[in-house]
Amino acid sequence: MARQLHLIRSTFLPRPRLRTGDAAALMLEDSVTVMRVWPTDLDFYMHVNNGSYLQMMDVARTNWMAEIGGLAPLRAKGWYPVVAANTVRYRKSLLPWQKFEIHTRLLGWDGRMNYIEQDVVRNGTLYAQAFIAGRFLGPKGERIAPADVVTLLTGTDMPSPALPDKVLSWAQTLGVADRNAL
Repeated sequence: MARQLHLIRSTFLPRPRLRTGDAAALMLEDSVTVMRVWPTDLDFYMHVNNGSYLQMMDVARTNWMAEIGGLAPLRAKGWYPVVAANTVRYRKSLLPWQKFEIHTRLLGWDGRMNYIEQDVVRNGTLYAQAFIAGRFLGPKGERIAPADVVTLLTGTDMPSPALPDKVLSWAQTLGVADRNAL
């Protein structure tokens, strides 16, 4: 419940835009969200539950969108993000009260999806890593082209950076990659 409240707060009362500069460059920079493990994040084995990681990552992605100034223009259009697929690799357990960071970065996009990487890091050590394929939907549930979202948020017709091979392979395996680009 605490993470759901955290997500609501970050959505409707986002942290201030911390970074300024070229919107296109900001979109591709890391965003860092600092969190702490609360008892409500734990499972029976006293480490962070895998579902809690996903909620924490939702909060971090919302913070990233706030940092690049994206929440207001997206709301004005009635566009909202949805996760189509994600894969998380867990390397170490986060324990009660530990402070950690979630590093969120946009890797790129194709004709269908935006691809994001999120790293959960504590004291410079990688604890978990996720790849997320997401898209935006419009007010009637229609799909919004990723390039249209990028143009809205940056004010430019910016091409996607080349996606890492491991992300392309992952997206193709899960069937979320742009089928026209294959």
